[in-house]
Amino acid sequence: MPRPPAPDIPARTAGTQRLLRAIERTRATPIPGAWADVLARVPRDAFLPDEVWLRDGEGGYVPCDRRLDPGGWMGAAYSDVPLLTQFVTESDGTRSPSSSASMPSMVLRLLEDAELGPGARTLEIGTGSGYNTALLCARLGDGLVTSVEVDAPLAARARENLAALSYSPAVIHTDGADGWLSRAPYDRVLATCSVRSVPASWLEQTAPGGRVVTPWDSGWSGYGTLRLTKLQDGRAEGTFAAYGSYMLINGQRTDIELFRDVLREGQTPDTGTTSLSPWAVAGADPALDFHLGLTVPGAWYSWDTESAAAHTRLWIADTTARSWARVDYDGRQSETFRTAQYGPRRLWDEIRASHDRWTRTGRPAIGRYGLTVTSEGQTAWLDSPDTPVAPP
Repeated sequence: MPRPPAPDIPARTAGTQRLLRAIERTRATPIPGAWADVLARVPRDAFLPDEVWLRDGEGGYVPCDRRLDPGGWMGAAYSDVPLLTQFVTESDGTRSPSSSASMPSMVLRLLEDAELGPGARTLEIGTGSGYNTALLCARLGDGLVTSVEVDAPLAARARENLAALSYSPAVIHTDGADGWLSRAPYDRVLATCSVRSVPASWLEQTAPGGRVVTPWDSGWSGYGTLRLTKLQDGRAEGTFAAYGSYMLINGQRTDIELFRDVLREGQTPDTGTTSLSPWAVAGADPALDFHLGLTVPGAWYSWDTESAAAHTRLWIADTTARSWARVDYDGRQSETFRTAQYGPRRLWDEIRASHDRWTRTGRPAIGRYGLTVTSEGQTAWLDSPDTPVAPP
């Protein structure tokens, strides 16, 4: 099927103005003039493939093909929604999202968090389609922008997309966790993927006084954005913001499945009961989920409504696949729930203690948490680096 011609200038202009109005509706303050100008000058459709996928509202995706529905495709291109642009096929035959065009209002938030000033040498982690890269070039100039992308075909397409609009930043095919040493130091490191720990290379390649901005992720909560400033002694400190949900950087992903990797014949768990509802700790409150992700490292959960032994079951495991817990609802009463725990960690006990601590400290919002990163590791804290949030 032949590729349709590029949209004419009036169509792009109308689409861009529609997108700017959509972004404005998400904000408490107007878009800063410099960024409004940049968004108006960089057409989002120029960085999208002919086929994209939109969320269907039920946890799945529906395709939108420019060749079959050019009007619908253009409407999607200039809507303030994330668009999936690539899938990979897993070993079991399922398809998983591997690249996306992020929601433009979220793209703008991260760019604002970076506090880009004139002359800011910037490293972007995750070129993707090149749209965010183009925004950086339009704001800073090509020579100040370095972008790295782990997927070679994506990097090649991004170079083509950028060149078609006369942008020529350095786009390098490499693992984003390594940064790009040859053009360091950078005044800004801006990630378009999430991390569970800040790669040491990002900190090493950031100039003193520079900023690192990255979406955040944990096994329990894939939500939040971290804004770090590098100090003169080499440390970096900063706070989290309550927005941002991005794909996890490749090197920090884990391929662990509960029934394949965690549960084994012959495991004899310790059993008991709890009055804490499983629904209270798994998905009910983004701030609590975020807190649990920080304070119960490596823990993740899944719901099971098909077990013959319980009406609804919350499974908890950790990324070592050596410990697990479950909390069962019998379908009749919600005063007590049956529990089982196995392995070197008592994961439900950890979750319950962390929940209690969050409650005792006044149910703090995500914005009260921060992180200190050094060459030895990272420490989460509440309100001040002097009050670390240690695992309970």
